[in-house]
Amino acid sequence: MSKRSRNIASMFAAKPPEETPEAAAAAAATRVPAVSVRTMRDSFTSFERENDDLRDLIAGGAVVLDLDPGLIDPSPISDRFEDEDSTNFDLLCRSIAERGQEVPVLVRRHPLDPDRYQTAYGHRRIRAARALRRPVRAVVRVLSDEDLVISQGLENSAREDLTFIERAMFALRLERAGYERTIGSRALSVDKPELSKLLTVARTVPPEIVNAIGRAPKIGRLRWQSLTNAIARDDYIVGRLRRRAIDEDFLKMPSDDRFIEILKAATGHRSYNTAAERSILDRDGVPIASMIYRGRNMRLTLNPDLGESFAAYLEFRLPSLVESYRTSFGTDKPEGSSQPRTRKG
Repeated sequence: MSKRSRNIASMFAAKPPEETPEAAAAAAATRVPAVSVRTMRDSFTSFERENDDLRDLIAGGAVVLDLDPGLIDPSPISDRFEDEDSTNFDLLCRSIAERGQEVPVLVRRHPLDPDRYQTAYGHRRIRAARALRRPVRAVVRVLSDEDLVISQGLENSAREDLTFIERAMFALRLERAGYERTIGSRALSVDKPELSKLLTVARTVPPEIVNAIGRAPKIGRLRWQSLTNAIARDDYIVGRLRRRAIDEDFLKMPSDDRFIEILKAATGHRSYNTAAERSILDRDGVPIASMIYRGRNMRLTLNPDLGESFAAYLEFRLPSLVESYRTSFGTDKPEGSSQPRTRKG
């Protein structure tokens, strides 16, 4: 352990209780796979970043207790997705099992049940302690609802481990819970324009699509905004995205790849070179046309049985149909294009 880490541990006078033989056996039975040195270093560094804030809390009159993790409820506002990669959690379990819990979590008395507690931050450490069947070292402090969510957001912002979409969804949950924009800005350490961008993404992308994609740790604001813009331009693509999101091959992909596939589906790109064809039927189920998609190119082919007169009628009506579509959905004309016109003669 580094000198700095030893100093962190020494700041908390209380020592973890000695484990009973039963608890030691349970901890020993917990199998944790090996992890990289870099991952361990990053995790320890994130704990060190919390130390100054926790020291201030204790100096301000908060107390440190060993609590049963079964008595601690999560924050009322979730700020994370379920992490599909168990490596970091396994690392945390290993660290606590071998060294004890070096940094306490922050909790308050539950506002509706004085015999329970509510988490401000440290959810993963509480989960790890529960898995290891050991108490949780916790700083217990009086916190208002606003104080709790601000502390929760600031801790995650300092650790820089929330993805863009997790931050966006956290901002939306705060808004829907009735918190003012200033609380969201403080919790996420962003100004109002940046908070508005987060909220726009979270409101526009349907929650089932967001959940299907997951954390998407390598996908930043620009690509999420591209997806948001595509959905805002055409509500009809949401159905296509929902169908893609339940494909078996899609669900097997890593989270970042799932986002890329959804973005391709939203913008008309395809990850394959074959054409996709869709039949258009009349009310009696008789084919009247087919639409063929290949990448961003589309071709409409009419059923020859409809005759040339229908083709001429469609050609005549097409400009007004395009204009009606733009009026209804606010879609701009392609740059440099002009209003479609029918042939003369």
